[in-house]
Amino acid sequence: MTVSAGVVAVQGDVSEHADAIRRAARAHGEDAEVVEIRTSGVVPDCDILLLPGGESTAISRLLAREGIDEEIRDHVAAGKPVLATCAGLIVASADANDDRVDTLDLIDATVDRNAFGRQVDSFEAPLDVDGLDDPFPAVFIRAPLIAEVGDGVEVLASWDGDPVAVRDGPVVGTSFHPELTDDSRIHDLAFFPEEQQEAEEAVF
Repeated sequence: MTVSAGVVAVQGDVSEHADAIRRAARAHGEDAEVVEIRTSGVVPDCDILLLPGGESTAISRLLAREGIDEEIRDHVAAGKPVLATCAGLIVASADANDDRVDTLDLIDATVDRNAFGRQVDSFEAPLDVDGLDDPFPAVFIRAPLIAEVGDGVEVLASWDGDPVAVRDGPVVGTSFHPELTDDSRIHDLAFFPEEQQEAEEAVF
């Protein structure tokens, strides 16, 4: 089976995310065909979507200008998975605490941009994530803070008491950059949750 994966390619680690998606798919015996999204008309053909890091105001402007924003909302309304990382999380949130960012309102959460500090304050931390057996090596770079989450939002991981990974329906958002390691388990968690559950049930 081949999975069609779209990566919004305005900014961010597009190739790194594409590699992680392919690794996650291979772990389930599937192939992933990854396409870069810069214009409308691509999202409707995608099974899964990824909103990478970068600059959230620039990303949100392009999505609105090209009409990609409504396509992404339709994708989520259809129950298809999305992984939104760092700036992608900001754009996917309900409230970015910044009028310059046109959020997609995919995740019922309020986010503070760059709350973890500047580029020089970047760090890596072993993160306990619900659904993963071992800690994930999370890389935080000018990371946003998830300040508040709605009642229906599942907190998958926290750091110093603050949520840094959440799930709202088919959408997973992370404050960190999971693509900057060789570990593709976050992409696996976001895009293949049913296969993971089946594997766990098979063990027991």
